[in-house]
Amino acid sequence: MSRSPSRTSLAVVGTATALALLTACGGSGDDDSAATGTDGKPVSITFWGWAKGSKEVVDAFNASHKNIKVVYEEIPSGNAGGYAKISNAVKAGNAPDLVSIEYPQLPEYVSQGALQDIGQYFTEDIRKKLLPQAVELTTLGGKNWAVPFDASPQSFYYRKDLFEKYGVEVPKTWDEFRKAAEKVKKADKKARIGTFFPDDPTTFQAMAWQAGAQWYKPEGDTWKVSTADAATNKVADYWQGLLDDDLIRANASFSPEWTNSLKNGGTVGYLGAAWGAGVLKGTLPEQSGKWAVAPMPSWDGKPASGMLGGSTFAVTKTSKKAKAAVEFATWMSTTEDGIKARIESGTSSAFPAALALRPVAKKAFDAGFYGGEDIYQVFEGAATSIGPNWNWGPTTGTTNTTMKDQFGKVASGGTTIKDAVKAGHDATVAELKKRGLKVEDAG
Repeated sequence: MSRSPSRTSLAVVGTATALALLTACGGSGDDDSAATGTDGKPVSITFWGWAKGSKEVVDAFNASHKNIKVVYEEIPSGNAGGYAKISNAVKAGNAPDLVSIEYPQLPEYVSQGALQDIGQYFTEDIRKKLLPQAVELTTLGGKNWAVPFDASPQSFYYRKDLFEKYGVEVPKTWDEFRKAAEKVKKADKKARIGTFFPDDPTTFQAMAWQAGAQWYKPEGDTWKVSTADAATNKVADYWQGLLDDDLIRANASFSPEWTNSLKNGGTVGYLGAAWGAGVLKGTLPEQSGKWAVAPMPSWDGKPASGMLGGSTFAVTKTSKKAKAAVEFATWMSTTEDGIKARIESGTSSAFPAALALRPVAKKAFDAGFYGGEDIYQVFEGAATSIGPNWNWGPTTGTTNTTMKDQFGKVASGGTTIKDAVKAGHDATVAELKKRGLKVEDAG
């Protein structure tokens, strides 16, 4: 990814107040004697996550390591309740040692003092194996707060057989996407080209990122917040138009309604991320060979992408076993065995942050579902085109909760996408001020 280091996502460190909060609250609960297993017994650590292939990775690690035993608990995906479970456990003092946290949410957990600095274990020789921008997204206030696992550039998945049947060209621009949507609907009045997810503001945020928006911008000791910029308004108006003209569906992400629509050909495309390849493969095994993947349409036809999710592994503030937790996290993210175990599960299409392991991931992923297409080549191209100016702020949870509530009203006509984004903006500004941070409300 061509991101300038000066763009650093210093999410929580844009202000002196936030930096002080990091220093005061982000503890280091590690006890070396409890983390090394020097008494001859394996160190037992707990790990909470939800990513596809996680159980297989834990099983492979436990089978090959005698000094550490990982106890895995699958929790709901972050926005479906996983983050609430993690936060509640931290507050109650019974959090696991290691948790999966996506890049957008990491600054908020750091600012709340829920995690600990792992810099003494996340060493330079580990960091240099990883995509610099991924390390940058996990480095806040000059401290390392998580081990990056993957990158998640956007991609467009489509039913190749139905596109051919309907005479639809794969769109390279958003203008072409709308025309393709019209053609799909005309060919089959029950079919739609894709879905607006009212429960998932992160997909919209990735679209805004792709268009060049910059919602959070740290300037000195002030957060500049702007969601009414030209890029965001363009994206909001575009998707509102698709909804108003009944050219796309409005189903909750990964819901039975969404899945059934894919199964019966009622939805013939999916605007997702690199990890979405594994989701489709695991969800629709009976459609093997019918799907293909293409770069995300862009506004001018040139390659452009945002990031949709992407995982990191962080150590909670109460853990006394940070050394062992980081050792396991590092194994998952930077070793051939870790990547192979996850992807050979058949449900994951993770695009590793460890550049040298992408060929391993490609080899491990059975691309038969996509007709043998080199989908990792598509991901590589998308990764290099990720926009350079996006930052995540320290109140992502507030932003997303508000937008999700408002997006739920969009499909019924209760509000508009633009108004929903404005509501998220207002809630974000209010929360930043509540936390004592300086804010410039740029609208």
